[in-house]
Parts: sequence; structure tokens; C-alpha cells
Amino acid sequence: MAGGTPPLTAEAPPRLRLTDTPDPATQGRILQALIASNEARAGPSARQPLAILLEDQQTGETMGGLFGRTAWRWLTIETLFIPPPLRAAGLGRRLVAQAEAEAIRRDCIGAWVDTFSHQAPGFYECLGYRRFAGMEDHPPGYHRIFLRKPLGSAAG
Repeated sequence: MAGGTPPLTAEAPPRLRLTDTPDPATQGRILQALIASNEARAGPSARQPLAILLEDQQTGETMGGLFGRTAWRWLTIETLFIPPPLRAAGLGRRLVAQAEAEAIRRDCIGAWVDTFSHQAPGFYECLGYRRFAGMEDHPPGYHRIFLRKPLGSAAG
């Protein structure tokens, strides 16, 4: 089939290939296929990236920031990093507040994040996030913690 996926048959099952260097374009195609499949079942996700960068005022160099996305009316915080010398100055709180404000502008009803017990669960809990799940020994000796927070009218 030109341009499409050939039909799977018992005579020609797909080949499995293990790699630790996946091609980014291939990974992107698989992600897009997954998104399309999910949206066919759950409706349009309105998936949109969200980033707030922490930049050096003199050099413009990005030193840290928050990366996430909104989809299906939820904000997912994927990465939050503040360089150690700048921690405890309220920057993390400001980054999360700005991400939540943008999520509310995008009509999100909640936010969620996962962190590790050796990282920042207390930080998120101080911002109103509540634990809803976890995994022990991930990484070994620590815990992975999932937290969520209602936003906008859902917080009321």
C-alpha cells in the first residue's frame, strides 16, 4: 500500500526491533498516531505545549523553567527546574502560578504533576496540590508521587 500501513497478516506479522536510539521523526509519527487514536475516542484534546523559561537578564541564556502541556482541560507539569543558587527565592512558586494562570485561560479544570520523594512533593503540597497516587521504590529507595490540584471554577 503506497503511503499507508499494509494490512497485518499471520504470514507477515510485524517485526519487533529494539533500539536505544529511536529516530525522533518516527517517534513523532507514533505519538501523532496515538493522539489521533485517543481523540477519536475521547474527543479533541486541544493539546498545546506550555513553557515558561527562566532566562538570565544579561545573557538571555535559559537557566531553568517549567515545561508542560494542556490537554483535555488539564495542565500537566512535565519539568520544573530552578538552578540551586536561585532556589528559595520564590521562582518556582511564580513559574507554577503563571502556568496555572495560563491553564485557566485555556479553560483547564485541573493540574497534575509527578515528582520524586527526594525532589519536591512538599513544594507542590504548599501550592495546594494533593497526592492521588504513588509508586514505591521508583527509583529504588525513593517514591514517585503523583499530585493534582483543581483549577478555575473547579477549585471553587
